[in-house]
Amino acid sequence: MNNNILQVKDLHRTYNSGADDELKVLQGIDLEIRSNETLGIVGVSGSGKSTLLHILASLDHPTSGNVIYKGIDLYGYKDKELSNIRNREFGFVFQFHYLLKELTAFENVLLPSMIGGSEDRERVKYLLEEVGMLPRKDHYPNELSGGELQRIAIARALVNSPTILFADEPTGELDNENGEKIFSLMVDIVDKFGATLVLVTHNSGFASRTEKKYSLNFGKLEQI
Repeated sequence: MNNNILQVKDLHRTYNSGADDELKVLQGIDLEIRSNETLGIVGVSGSGKSTLLHILASLDHPTSGNVIYKGIDLYGYKDKELSNIRNREFGFVFQFHYLLKELTAFENVLLPSMIGGSEDRERVKYLLEEVGMLPRKDHYPNELSGGELQRIAIARALVNSPTILFADEPTGELDNENGEKIFSLMVDIVDKFGATLVLVTHNSGFASRTEKKYSLNFGKLEQI
């Protein structure tokens, strides 16, 4: 039985940098991602890792190729339908937390739930407990450390019970100790909730601890 949740077929992303110049960032990417697996993608800065992740997560469009999610091409959906999929089925953790400074930790985690129309406050409390931040639920982002902010971001990413958690350099702004804690937390929590983790990182040590590891170089993706 095929349990692929996300399939990428001959994916290309090219940017026009002026005049007749073209920057070919992704060149014929093929990838299959199964339900409930962890996958790491490494590569040097500027290799296109974030571009690939953003296309997989429907945050950017490919120049050509297909991204098949649950059997349907993501880029066949209209923008509103894509937004609904991102809200309901995808979770995001980025290098910078992107928490809203005027909202408390609790309110930041609740926000995707409110946008989705459920406003599940009990799940917010549960997730804050899971990431060790319930005692800090009423604090604002400027009152929290970098590691605490990423814990809140992880809880926010999981509030709508996503199928896939996309993580783009989630430890890039943290020291080694906090980076290790955040990475371990993400792996543990997606395993507990039965989600798929797609991790982009410059840290080959973290990527080597995922079930599948890929390297992106000169627009080509290779399993390592």
